[in-house]
Amino acid sequence: MASSSALRASLRSEKQITVRSSGAGHGTIRSKLPPSKRSVAAGSRVHINEDDAANSGRVRVAVRLRPRNTEDLASEADFADCVELQPELKRLKLRKNNWSSESFKFDEVFTESASQRRVYEVVAKPVVESVLDGYNGTVMAYGQTGTGKTYTVGQLGKDDPSERGIMVRALEEILASTSPTTHMVSISYLQLYLESVQDLLVPENNDIPITEDPKSGEVFLSGAEVVRIRGVNHFLQLLEIGEGNRHAANTNLNTESSRSHAILMVYVQKYGNGKGKDGSPEIENHMRIETAGNSVPIVLRSKLLIVDLAGSERIDKTGSEGHALEEAKFINLSLSSLGKCINALAENSPHIPTRDSKLTRLLRGSFGGSARTSLIITIGPSALHLAEATSTIMFGQRAMKIVNILKLKEEFDYESMCRKLEHQVDSLTAEIERQSKLRENEKQETKKMIENCENKFAEAERNFTAKYEQQQLESCTYQKVLSDTTQMYESKITELMELIKYENERYDSMQEELDATKKLLTDYQRLLQIEEQKQMIELETKLEEVHQLHEKAVNKLNLLKEEKEELLSGMTLLSEELHTVKEKLSNEEKKRNCLEDELSKWKKLASEKSFYLEDKKSSIKDELGGAMPKLVSPKSLHKAHESMKNLSFGQKVDLSMLLASLRSTNEDVQIHALKVVANLAAEDSNQEKIVEGGGLDSLLMLLESSQNTTIHRVASGAIANLAMNEMNQGLIVSKRGIRLLANIASRTDDPQTLRMVAGAVANLCGNAKSWRRLLEG
Repeated sequence: MASSSALRASLRSEKQITVRSSGAGHGTIRSKLPPSKRSVAAGSRVHINEDDAANSGRVRVAVRLRPRNTEDLASEADFADCVELQPELKRLKLRKNNWSSESFKFDEVFTESASQRRVYEVVAKPVVESVLDGYNGTVMAYGQTGTGKTYTVGQLGKDDPSERGIMVRALEEILASTSPTTHMVSISYLQLYLESVQDLLVPENNDIPITEDPKSGEVFLSGAEVVRIRGVNHFLQLLEIGEGNRHAANTNLNTESSRSHAILMVYVQKYGNGKGKDGSPEIENHMRIETAGNSVPIVLRSKLLIVDLAGSERIDKTGSEGHALEEAKFINLSLSSLGKCINALAENSPHIPTRDSKLTRLLRGSFGGSARTSLIITIGPSALHLAEATSTIMFGQRAMKIVNILKLKEEFDYESMCRKLEHQVDSLTAEIERQSKLRENEKQETKKMIENCENKFAEAERNFTAKYEQQQLESCTYQKVLSDTTQMYESKITELMELIKYENERYDSMQEELDATKKLLTDYQRLLQIEEQKQMIELETKLEEVHQLHEKAVNKLNLLKEEKEELLSGMTLLSEELHTVKEKLSNEEKKRNCLEDELSKWKKLASEKSFYLEDKKSSIKDELGGAMPKLVSPKSLHKAHESMKNLSFGQKVDLSMLLASLRSTNEDVQIHALKVVANLAAEDSNQEKIVEGGGLDSLLMLLESSQNTTIHRVASGAIANLAMNEMNQGLIVSKRGIRLLANIASRTDDPQTLRMVAGAVANLCGNAKSWRRLLEG
């Protein structure tokens, strides 16, 4: 809280930035209208763009499907998905019921697995690029509450950068594509709450008035806080402050439902001269015009609106009451006004009711105006909200019919030009004054130099007269000395000529010696190179030998490593085999103990069931000897079956012995045991004992492993009897019983078997809980 308050205080202390144009006639509009529909205002120029207005200015609409949430999963038994996506065809099919559906085409269709990055690149990136080129742009999210609008647009992505929304990604691209020396980027963050425009950066600014320029029709919010962005981290801090001040509440459809429309306004200014607004140097460019011999710079001003609309609500579904109900009324009222404007624009109505709501006044330039607009609509998959999904899709379809006229707003930066001219005038004035002072100083110095020259000339003239008279007296003496000196110099020149001749001869002899020395040096260098080459060859030969020895050693080392790895793998396999053998021995020991226990039980039951004794002993002996078990003979089991029919209420059946017979390899034994188990399973008192004794697992195993049709029929009947108990229904479904029954039904043509399978499935679908478990299975 302390950091937020400090940042809010710094926002108040920053210099406010004016984003309105300086006056009429100072800006130019570059439109994408055909030449016949464009008008040129005085003092402006119009640039022609060759693109088709219908393709570039049409409102682009994309649809995004929210993944299923807990509510959708809980209600999927009663409501199936109503939406079918065809992203490769950019189509969405809306199923009204099982026999009626309707297909809609959009500019892009995002599935529930679409990433935030792809949504940004398809929906918002073209709009951001247009804003950087000087055009206004709008990105808006529309849909029912709880369908992911705020996640798509305003997600900060603190913990996971891949979940960043359109707001953060758009500012990152704008800041990466601009330079502080040539651009100025600033933002305002507002919310429309209860038809009142409030500042999210400075919450004290309530009920901000909306004003319109009567000439251009542009909408301004004069009381909104406009902050210049210093970097991405600075913007994230501002966005976090705004999200903290935004109104939200808990409803039946969304735990954090936005109760206001959030609007992020991004202002981008690009300067065309060598100096920015603050006088800083900029990159030289050609965005200037010639006016009266002076170069007038041009400023490009563009605005990006990122709008996170509050979700449309139905009071009977959200359960809003009290103050939340009042908020919902204002939200639905503003969205209804927006829908009316969209309908009027789509039908080319002569009257557009933009003044019915403050939301439509703020979005006046986004629909039917001069901005490039992208709309993303969000819907849910459940048929429970079919009406809301249909309304959202129709809103997007009508918005696709709207074509905006894109305009490039250019303004002459006369303020910068005036400052530049004033600076040039001051510089020239100072230069003139400095040149005047220099000329005065030079004039004074010239006068002094002339006076000094005149004095020196007079003195020189006097000295020359005196020297001339003295030279006339000395001229005779000079002539005599000159003749003597000439004779002396001639003799010395003769001597020097002879000395030069001697030196030339000496130079020639030394040159010959130097040539001989150079020849000897050349021969020595040649011999030295030959010797070095021989040594290099010997060294290379030795190096090759060493390299070969190294390769042999490396190969041998690799072979040793491979042998070591083979030994290690062999040891691993041996240890695994040893562990497997130990497990098998342990299992055999357990099996032997179980059989011994069963033998002792059979001995105890010999007095009660004498007709089972002989077959049971023989089967136990066979199992202990390593053969496959043959528990009961068909004849004795048939007698037991007959006796089961005649049991009185006081008699008991040995279920453990009977269930063990289900694992026999003799199909007759299995069939008779199955019939007895099926009859016992018809009574509720026996069902729990059969399940606890492993009877259900044995029945399912027989369905999966046996190929006998009779076994399939009797086992299916036994499972149908067990499925009459609700607790047994869950066990059968959890153990894949329904899938085994379906496999039996698909493989058999026996009508009795099919009837038994159908009875088992019908008992499993006896109530809603079992039906839901059946679907989950």
